[in-house]
Amino acid sequence: MKQAERDTVRKPGPTTEMAARLKALERENRELRQANEILRRASAYFAQADLDRRLKL
Repeated sequence: MKQAERDTVRKPGPTTEMAARLKALERENRELRQANEILRRASAYFAQADLDRRLKL
């Protein structure tokens, strides 16, 4: 009942659509943070490997 009242703007608060959109954006944000961390670690790994290769030459 409360959610229906929010959806019809009778009570303050997020509508069903807004709550679903927020949940999707939070999930996307979490996934992007994880991808950035993976890329950051891969970049550091390859930079170190390149440095090691140059020192051996």
